[in-house]
Amino acid sequence: MAKFGKRTTAARAAFDGKTNVSVAEAIALVKGSATAKFDETVEISMQLGVDPRHADQMVRGTVTLPNGTGKTVRVAVFARGDKADEAKAAGADIVGAEDLMETIQSGKIDFDRCIATPDMMAIVGRLGKVLGPRNLMPNPRVGTVTMDVKEAVEAAKGGQVQFKAEKAGVVHAGIGKASFSAEQLQENMRAFVDAVGKARPSGAKGTYMKKIAVSSTMGPGVTVDVASATGNA
Repeated sequence: MAKFGKRTTAARAAFDGKTNVSVAEAIALVKGSATAKFDETVEISMQLGVDPRHADQMVRGTVTLPNGTGKTVRVAVFARGDKADEAKAAGADIVGAEDLMETIQSGKIDFDRCIATPDMMAIVGRLGKVLGPRNLMPNPRVGTVTMDVKEAVEAAKGGQVQFKAEKAGVVHAGIGKASFSAEQLQENMRAFVDAVGKARPSGAKGTYMKKIAVSSTMGPGVTVDVASATGNA
């Protein structure tokens, strides 16, 4: 039988019997259980009624959380000339072309978001097997293949979150830090759920949002009433 520490045992006791609670109660429970020695991330997981193996059921997009993520996002940009200068001025952490490709191929991936100008995609395309599984591949659908690198870098730094349905139809993301106020986390959560709702693909049939849960990095999860999360309660 697994043995839990006092902190984990107390958290599990607080969550015991709590299912499909309101957004407010879920956030209160998660904040109350986030007692680690670091500022835990509050995470959301959504089970969707889609099979992303089919192109018409893929769910992906971006959302700028109203209160940011609380995370320092490192941004890499593939660009040359004026666009490279623009990216640096906007606050990009790494800017390059073939040299950046070689760095990534060597196994060094020291960034959380990757942006590219369209003319760089011939180079970036060679990195699909490296960046794709990490959800770092630039994509025009989420605004990371663009000539407006300034806006893309500032969005990434300013609390924009990308989401993409995994094989089982699950979407997950960090929506803030445990140190955020309950109101800030609730606002971020509703903004994320709303964005996923608007990204409903044409091939989705039946119930789209099947299950929503939130947790902190080290704490247990709690399911949230879908109607409460979508504002239809």
